[in-house]
Amino acid sequence: MVSRLASSRVAQAFVPVLILATCFGQNPPTPQAYTWQQIRDKFEAANPTLLAAKIGIDESKADEITAYLRPNPDLTAGIDQINFFSTQPTPSGGQDAYRPFAFAFPSASLSYLYERRHKRELRRESAQKATGIAESQLADQERNLIFNLRSAFVTILQQKAVLTVTRDNLAYYDRLLNVSRDRFKAGDIAKVDLVRLELQRVQFESDVQTALVNLRTAKITLLMLLNDRTPIEQFDVTGPFDFSEQISPLEDFRKIAMDARPDLKAAIQSIDKAKTDHRLAIANGSTDPTFGMDFARNPPIPVYLGVNVSIPLRIFDRNQGEKLKTQLDITHNERLRDANVAQVFNDVDSAYATLDSNLTLLRPYKASYLQQAVEVRDTVSFAYQHGGASLLDFLQAQQDYRSIELNYLNLVGSYLTAASQLNLAVGREVIQ
Repeated sequence: MVSRLASSRVAQAFVPVLILATCFGQNPPTPQAYTWQQIRDKFEAANPTLLAAKIGIDESKADEITAYLRPNPDLTAGIDQINFFSTQPTPSGGQDAYRPFAFAFPSASLSYLYERRHKRELRRESAQKATGIAESQLADQERNLIFNLRSAFVTILQQKAVLTVTRDNLAYYDRLLNVSRDRFKAGDIAKVDLVRLELQRVQFESDVQTALVNLRTAKITLLMLLNDRTPIEQFDVTGPFDFSEQISPLEDFRKIAMDARPDLKAAIQSIDKAKTDHRLAIANGSTDPTFGMDFARNPPIPVYLGVNVSIPLRIFDRNQGEKLKTQLDITHNERLRDANVAQVFNDVDSAYATLDSNLTLLRPYKASYLQQAVEVRDTVSFAYQHGGASLLDFLQAQQDYRSIELNYLNLVGSYLTAASQLNLAVGREVIQ
């Protein structure tokens, strides 16, 4: 009796657990939807390519420490006049003692190279400017990666919208198909017409499956950029999938790009670094004296001290090639800067033209085409159900509505991609 009672209590305790497990099995957890800012924050914190590039900045800063190091002094010690065959009489007059160091000459010298013409300061300045260039190059690399990230984000939003529309189209068509089946049973339409309607459903099913595959592919791409192993079913993004009908003038974007483009900034910094390197090359051509001090014992002198200075004779300038090279490097970087400016204007103008073209196509869609497509579809469908339109008219109306809806969503996706391209060309997010 006690055993049965215990078993009953255990069973009662497990019932809520089983119910909870069944509920979770039937209703999987809703995937977390990230906004664009959250996606960007995750990307900057986890993308391995970006993290590796940031380490390069720390390496460049370490070079600054090395560039400013002082030369180490040199210490030289020696002993001379060691006589291994020398013997000397002992003070007591006994047998001569073996004394090889009796006339030894110990000595030591200390020398230090003194760098003139601010060589250390110029080396540090060159290293600091190299760090500045590396930081600008990192910002430029992040700019391109952000564009890839934004493109994947937009693709997910686009495919989610396409998936919603294709599912709605399929559901709408299924309702009309059910009505057509009822009409066939009532003898109102021929069997061949019903078959043609059922075959047309394949196109709507295909649209749904294509959108599902494209959505999963876009999520995989975004998760790869985030270095995230979250299952696709548990990952989602959210954000507006629409367009703005007004954009700023082209000249405004050009001005922003000239101030914000990190690759252009790196090109300008390279000119400044080349000038510093040229000054360093001139400084390296100067002679550096070496100051020394020595002390030794030379009997009968117990200890003496001496000083000296060593100055290389600069009869031949062995740094002419480096001076000429750094001088030419200044002009070289100036030409690269000019090419970069031209590329900035080209990128901005091309992205702006693409964006403006998409807006020209989108405005009539939003103003009239979408509403007209819905009205035509509904009108022809109603007429066909009541025998006032042919099957061909009905199928064509469905096809036209489907094409216009998908074209509109693809144009919105193209607009958002063009906006991302303009952000890339400008160097920062000017259009969300």
